[in-house]
Amino acid sequence: MKWLILLLALPVFMSCGACDNGLSRKTDTLYIATWNVQALFDEIEDGYEYKEYGAGWTREKYRARLNSIAHALDSLEETPDIFTLIEIEKSQILNDLINDYLKDYGYRWTFFGTNDGAPLGIGVVSRFPVTQTRVHSLSNQGMVIPRPVLEVEVMVEEKPLVLFLCHWKSKLGGDAETESLRRAAACIIARRVADIRREAADAPVIVLGDLNENHDEFYRQGNSFITALLPDDADAAAMALKSLKDMPYSDFLVVSAEKPPMARHFLENLTYTRAFAPAVFYSPWSAELSGGSYHYQGEWETLDHVLLNDPLFDNTGWEFDSCVVIDVEPFINGYGYPASYNPRTGDGLSDHLPLLLTLKLLP
Repeated sequence: MKWLILLLALPVFMSCGACDNGLSRKTDTLYIATWNVQALFDEIEDGYEYKEYGAGWTREKYRARLNSIAHALDSLEETPDIFTLIEIEKSQILNDLINDYLKDYGYRWTFFGTNDGAPLGIGVVSRFPVTQTRVHSLSNQGMVIPRPVLEVEVMVEEKPLVLFLCHWKSKLGGDAETESLRRAAACIIARRVADIRREAADAPVIVLGDLNENHDEFYRQGNSFITALLPDDADAAAMALKSLKDMPYSDFLVVSAEKPPMARHFLENLTYTRAFAPAVFYSPWSAELSGGSYHYQGEWETLDHVLLNDPLFDNTGWEFDSCVVIDVEPFINGYGYPASYNPRTGDGLSDHLPLLLTLKLLP
């Protein structure tokens, strides 16, 4: 894949509300959530909306949906300090949500990014200062991948966390046929992780979002092609290393069940180690989560992810504590599946379940 990695000047919006009002609270526990909220459009028709949001979609339905999302978040035992919302149309939606429905929760910083002309983007809301932001994309012969990767640095207790917020290409068009676009997005993260590690080897990095790929995708595809998420497996390592002879960065992320995460099979090849140093992340799906976050054709899939790098397991600073799938009402329906939103009736929430990550601060 001959992709050019770009730091693009895309339509990006940032708000910090009362950034200097001292409302950031002290904490030794941090809650971070990621949730694909299923096509959250505002009440203004711009021509990019999905057809089911045409005639009959109103301001009242938009506002009712924000209210339902706020009530769902409010129902959690611990409301997230930082949450990522996937598939939202505009930055104004974040502002409407936190100013009109979550105004007592101390959310002061928001960041939103999308590609020009894309119907939906990614947003993040935080109780803690967002200190740096980047929007990364890829171009190939003038074609930009449909969805950028957002990079956000959040400062909590004077310790930075680097978050990569993602909505990778879906499998519409075929699993193998679309894998190159997911691998292109993984390449962005692998390259930036390498840069970050050179600047600060102990920097904690978390990948969040809907990757449209299962943690065990390589196995689900019968070990037949390289996937953007690869297990620490001998077959996966052999196939990946063979394909990367002339590439400066890997176009996949290694997901591990070990704490701290390891890539033993990849690191056995010393030439590869010197040339590529793969980006390795712990995946809760690989070790402690069951079921899934998305239900399709009678089967659970693990499309939504929280991936953590090794500094989050070094017994100092911010440390991984737990990760859970929010699979309780109102997020699920009476059958135990995600309560999909119906724009015609206004019922439901989303066809994806949120993930909630807990970090603890150690001396």
